[in-house]
Amino acid sequence: MRRIKSPDLLVAESGADLEGHGLRRTMGLFQLVCFGVGAIVGTGIFVGLSDSVAEAGPAVVVSFVLAAITCVFTAFSFAELGSAIPVSGSSYSFAYATLGERIAFLTGWCLLLEYGISVSAVAVGWGQYLNELLDGLIGRQLPAALSNPPGDGGVVNIPAVVVMLLAALLLVRGVRESARATAVMAVVKIAVLILFCAIAFTAFSSENLSPFAAHGLMGVTSGASVAFFSYIGFDAITTAGEEVKNPRRNIPLAIMICIGVATLLYCLVAIAAIGAMSAADVASRPAALSLIVDNVTGSTLGGGIIAFGAVVAIASVVLAVLYGQTRILMSMSRDGLIPRIFERISPKTSTPVANTWIATAVFAVPAAVVPLDVVMNLTTIGTLAVMAVVNIAVIALRRRNPDLQRSFRVPLFPALPVLGVLFCLYLIYGTGWRTWLQFGAFLLVGSLVYALYGHRHSRLGAAQDRGAVGERT
Repeated sequence: MRRIKSPDLLVAESGADLEGHGLRRTMGLFQLVCFGVGAIVGTGIFVGLSDSVAEAGPAVVVSFVLAAITCVFTAFSFAELGSAIPVSGSSYSFAYATLGERIAFLTGWCLLLEYGISVSAVAVGWGQYLNELLDGLIGRQLPAALSNPPGDGGVVNIPAVVVMLLAALLLVRGVRESARATAVMAVVKIAVLILFCAIAFTAFSSENLSPFAAHGLMGVTSGASVAFFSYIGFDAITTAGEEVKNPRRNIPLAIMICIGVATLLYCLVAIAAIGAMSAADVASRPAALSLIVDNVTGSTLGGGIIAFGAVVAIASVVLAVLYGQTRILMSMSRDGLIPRIFERISPKTSTPVANTWIATAVFAVPAAVVPLDVVMNLTTIGTLAVMAVVNIAVIALRRRNPDLQRSFRVPLFPALPVLGVLFCLYLIYGTGWRTWLQFGAFLLVGSLVYALYGHRHSRLGAAQDRGAVGERT
């Protein structure tokens, strides 16, 4: 028996067409696009580029395009679902309305990887560029023991914890303040990446692009799986469904704009980086963009500017992704699948204060003590699994609710959602068997949590037992 929550009930409970569950509609299209760019552009390009290059070599540009294609297919599905069900739960709510409560819970469980663990990964990368910035400003860096996790030459990553605490402080103050800060930071980091390209292209050498695909197709695939981390966050736009003005129009539009901006930036940065310095020199180098600019200019000033941009960029990702995580937890709590404390909204700030601090405290731990590569791999496979579910969900919703109001429809339906699923599975294959085993164990734990708590405390389940709402299939 499956518990499926109707889209109309989801919208009605959240107040998505009015004021969302005590939340305020303060974000317009520009703020939403900046929020999306803030959630996407950060650690993946400033820090993760070198890891992608290590896998794919100069063909990393193809890896970025392959990852982008996967995101575009899924972005269409997110856009349609976001216009039809404009609530804060994002993929979790979409799965609840189409595939049932158990799948929805496991989707929300996977979103802990996409948002919670990814924010830890992003925070880990922040310390690398903070040291580059401090070195350029005062000629000193934080001790390795206090700025790197175990396994990367450190004991505890203090900067990672600090940036998460700063993001939480801003989030609990209010969405308007957070949106303004994110908009400013988004503009800064785009400007810095454009500056990087302008500098790096002055030293461009076509010789650095040969051999182009030294590691073959498997290298490009593995590189795409790593590069995919750079796109994680675009779906965070749908978590703002209850705090966006005219969500049925602005959510689909913002998703498409953000994917386009990110793809263009990433391809330009990748070509500029490999053209200015050989793939072997870029591969697996921390703070690679600052290093390239230092080498090109012969000065630490340019690298310092890039480091400043990276510090701002990564902080904005922490802010945006932590925001998305709290809204998903709020939606799951509203349904009774996790404790009710996560749905409480402060009447003073109209934000989930307790939720924000709990999430920050929990995910600051892996940020402080887990190496970046481990966190990135788990985040990638969790996100790909969620995206596969979203592509399936859009097909299921078309069949279940063909007349539901939609301001956007996936073109070439159902071909694009099916391709989205296939591309997600292809990139999951590229993450490697160790990551598959870790993810399998993670899903097993999630299934146990649902069986022991979520299934028993589900409000939909209780209502169905009373014959009040919902439906069983």
